[in-house]
Amino acid sequence: MTILDALEHAVVMAAIMGWEILWPLILGFALSAVVQAVVSHSEMARLLPDDGPRSILKALGLGAASSSCSYAAVALARSIFRKGGNFSAAMAFEMASTNLVVELGIILIVLMGWQFAAAEFIGAPIMVAILVLLFRRFLSSRLIEEARTQADKGIAGRMEGHAAMDMSVAADKPLLARMFSARGFTAISHYFIMDWASIWLDIVIGLLIAGALAAWVPPAVWQSVFFAHHPAIARLWGPLIGPLVGIASFVCSVGNVPLAAVLWNGGISFGGVIAFIFSDLIVAPILDIYRKYYGWRMTGFLLATFYIAMASAAFIVDALFSWAGFVPQARHALVIEAQMAWNYTTWLNIAFLGLAAVLLWRFFTTGGPAMLRMMNAPGHEHHHHHGGAHHRH
Repeated sequence: MTILDALEHAVVMAAIMGWEILWPLILGFALSAVVQAVVSHSEMARLLPDDGPRSILKALGLGAASSSCSYAAVALARSIFRKGGNFSAAMAFEMASTNLVVELGIILIVLMGWQFAAAEFIGAPIMVAILVLLFRRFLSSRLIEEARTQADKGIAGRMEGHAAMDMSVAADKPLLARMFSARGFTAISHYFIMDWASIWLDIVIGLLIAGALAAWVPPAVWQSVFFAHHPAIARLWGPLIGPLVGIASFVCSVGNVPLAAVLWNGGISFGGVIAFIFSDLIVAPILDIYRKYYGWRMTGFLLATFYIAMASAAFIVDALFSWAGFVPQARHALVIEAQMAWNYTTWLNIAFLGLAAVLLWRFFTTGGPAMLRMMNAPGHEHHHHHGGAHHRH
């Protein structure tokens, strides 16, 4: 096989994986846009004053109702911290924003099975609980003040404008009335397109890496790296190596799910897959943003505590699912089919592409492109509440 043949094979595999997850992505982002359109960012700092159970539960709920873009989540967490929100609660929000969102669950179910989605949604709160305990034990007030001083410098990361924009519809009507109003339709279309714009590159990179690894790396290599023929060692090793693979992959948000499918088929343990999916908040580009936001010392602290929380939660989930008999025995995650065919996936893709086209039309006819240009602008506090007259309806 020539180099060009190998590249073509990898690209074809990536394209087919992308086709398989297209309708779940559109559905997930549409549902996420609906939630974001009726949940305001403006009250987040007020709702997260401390690291008590009530604040942490609110952080989980607010995170689950936000964008799944890792960069936007990190930027919004800093905004919460700068406005007076508790640092631990802000980090809990950040973790929930990338691990409890609906689009992630849908893609996991389609590509890998319901067990992985269930493990993700059970494991994420466990991970946050471990992180909060680590913060209470080891995070000093001096380090928090250093981080606050650095955060107040306002150094730009990525997706600052996207994180700062609040396009939610004013809560002056019942929920369904807001969703189906003209303003609600506009807000949903804007969140939908801007979420896509914020993470499309991560999805493409994730698919290309997954396609290349699936095409080029022999199964024996994966089995050796993950101790696939030594189950006891593999269960211990998987949650430890999973986040390290994540750091090295540079892929975050939902873009790491195709690669997770490749790792699972290659022999990594169940807990290793979950730890890898958790790791999108410690990939190299995100660590560099932490450095800009909070300084070197806090970046090192976040890397260490996040890694411990991710690996520990993955261990616990693996043990729970093994005890319950829920760990899949077969390793046939949907990485590739022989060819695209006229099956249910094709019809669902056509239907949801129609939905995406409608939202795209609404986006372009209600001032969306101007807002899109501000998405990567420095983190000024853009407030685009759809209770006003900022858009043509």
